[in-house]
Amino acid sequence: MKFSLRLRYIIFIGILHAVLILMIFILLREKKIFFIASEVLILISIFISIQIYRDFLRPIEFVRSGIEAIKDQDFSIKFVQTGKSEIDILIEVYNLMIDQLREERIKLNEQHFFLEKLIEASPIAILIMDFDEKIASINEKTKKLFQKNTNSWRGKRLDELDLALFAQLTDLQDGESRTIKINSVETYKVQRSHFMDQGFRRSFLMIEELTTDILESEKKAYGKVIRMMAHEVNNTLGATDSILQTTRNYLAEDSFLDLREALGVASDRNKKLAIFMRNFADVVRLPAPFKEPTDVKELLKSVGLFMRLSAEQRGITLEIKTETEPPFLVSLDAGQMEQVFVNVIKNAIEACKRGDSIQLQILDDSILIKNNGEPIGEETATQLFNPFFSTKRDGQGIGLTLTKEILLNHGFSFSLMSGNDGWTVFEIDKIV
Repeated sequence: MKFSLRLRYIIFIGILHAVLILMIFILLREKKIFFIASEVLILISIFISIQIYRDFLRPIEFVRSGIEAIKDQDFSIKFVQTGKSEIDILIEVYNLMIDQLREERIKLNEQHFFLEKLIEASPIAILIMDFDEKIASINEKTKKLFQKNTNSWRGKRLDELDLALFAQLTDLQDGESRTIKINSVETYKVQRSHFMDQGFRRSFLMIEELTTDILESEKKAYGKVIRMMAHEVNNTLGATDSILQTTRNYLAEDSFLDLREALGVASDRNKKLAIFMRNFADVVRLPAPFKEPTDVKELLKSVGLFMRLSAEQRGITLEIKTETEPPFLVSLDAGQMEQVFVNVIKNAIEACKRGDSIQLQILDDSILIKNNGEPIGEETATQLFNPFFSTKRDGQGIGLTLTKEILLNHGFSFSLMSGNDGWTVFEIDKIV
């Protein structure tokens, strides 16, 4: 059994004085004066021992009080010097340590507060994980970007979130960044990193939406190219067609028949090339939408009836699943949105074969144009809305580019993807 230093001191002093008292009693009991004097000295010794014991306890009590204050994280307690050099040195060290701890705590709290404000005000979505790789906190930008509140995120792993973006991030390593395209339109740059918390690594994700910047850069780039091409081609076509027509008119009708026919073919090719360039220029010259209240159900129904004949000629069923009542009024440019519906339905017809189906639906605030024809491949899906991309042999890639511009100008969200159920869905979302 181990005894504390205090108990050992008390036992030692007790034994020492007991021995002294016994020896004095044995040796000096016959000599009264010396016996009494020795007893007085013993009492003085006991008194001095008690004082030493108390002085011995004071630093211990002081240390114990300091430890309790530090445990409670109370850095406001400081000790006053006693005038005894040994204890005052200890008090001075303690007070200095407390001052440093208090300053460090204030500094850390200020930095933590600043970091919280910085994360909250960041234009980049930030997700912070706990030690188990579950989401511990998110900033305001994350809520706005993905339109989910904090409770929808907290305590979940990335693969447990019902969002297409995070399904592609489960293998992203610390220090790695990746650019991901969702729904053929939305583009995100995601970077994963970590920080140390209580000696352990905690990861966090920074997600930057690049969709708007990329679309603007693309539009500026292809707009400049198209304007330059249209200028050069139209100038050349006008002059060459004039020469072709003049030469053709000068040739006698009964002679040079082959040459007249060749000149006619060349003139027709010029006209087709002019139409080809005009289609490109339409994307750049697209006017701002003239919005007015429009019944989207009636608009979609009328376009569906218009395109139904084309579908039936190829043995494809086109179903219009819209109710006539009540009207679904939305502020939009009816002419431009009609062009969107025509382009999307035309693409759906071309993706289908005989016996397939196309469905036009309105659900809540979304328009769905579905088909169960040829699904979109993974490589194709990432390029669908790229300027002038086409999978058709003679395609210009104008339809989806024009569709994208119209929908973006209206502020509508949209996506095009093939599901596991065999249906390819073009969805125009949040049109209210």
